[in-house]
Amino acid sequence: MTGVGTGVRSGGAARDRPSRDDYSTVRLTFRSDGERCVGRLYRPDRPSNPPLVVLAGGPVGVGGRPLGPYAERLAAAGYAAFYFDFRHAGDSDGEPRNLVSPTRQRADWEAALTGLRGRGDVATDCTVLWGVGLAGDGALAVAADEPRISGVVAQTPILSGRAFLRERGVGFLAGGLLAGIRDRVQSVIGRPYTVPVVADATDGGGRFALVSTPSASRAYRELADGEWENRTPARSILALWRHTGNDDRHRPTCPVLLVGGTRDEISGIESAAEAATSLPDATLVRLPLGHFDLYDGDGFDRCVRHGLAFLDATAAR
Repeated sequence: MTGVGTGVRSGGAARDRPSRDDYSTVRLTFRSDGERCVGRLYRPDRPSNPPLVVLAGGPVGVGGRPLGPYAERLAAAGYAAFYFDFRHAGDSDGEPRNLVSPTRQRADWEAALTGLRGRGDVATDCTVLWGVGLAGDGALAVAADEPRISGVVAQTPILSGRAFLRERGVGFLAGGLLAGIRDRVQSVIGRPYTVPVVADATDGGGRFALVSTPSASRAYRELADGEWENRTPARSILALWRHTGNDDRHRPTCPVLLVGGTRDEISGIESAAEAATSLPDATLVRLPLGHFDLYDGDGFDRCVRHGLAFLDATAAR
């Protein structure tokens, strides 16, 4: 894993920081299937060899930027925190842009861990994966095959792409799959076909948008800070349809924390509740919040507090 640039001292924006909140950050890159992925490592001053939390996921195409505040709070509490962009999103390479591929995301998780284990300044023998949305299922699948993972946090997890699509109804499903096939065919001749990520007034309502809840368009644009294109290759729908929920997620023996919102209209909480009953060591936290409420304000604070309590208990084992 390669560092880019120099470490930057950070301090006081987050609330309720302990006195040991000083940390440094450095931009890191690693390779996944030959393509460059980009992330940022937050490392606290103390302890000298801090436990490691690796974060990924979030809104489609936005990249890991919304996870930066989480990494800051974790570093303030004494954890090394690394968040990264999956290929096709954010600062990472990969064409076409905004492609959703659970298979590639899992490979990126594994490549990130391989790169981090080459460093000597974090305790990779105590590593927790923190996945948001679809990345929550990817984190569980990686942990099932990697005994060195100490725990998993799955935040507003999407545990089955197929179930996610079925929630949109038969009409969306039929049209969306046809759009994915069209994209596959047209991409061969260099004319890819895209669909909106979220429905808004500028695209005629986004009939085949991946997300169509009323608050999604505004929330996505705020989280992306204006640097976001509301398009995804339609083949993303095909990739989600193939993602039926990995049976591996039922095999992790490490502790798992599932955090969901009871008002979440995108990923819901039912699948997380079901997964919590099938995992050998899982805790489900139900927050009376919507999907995007966990990125800011009280929802963010509550999610961080539950996550830190879980990390403290996991690191103590």
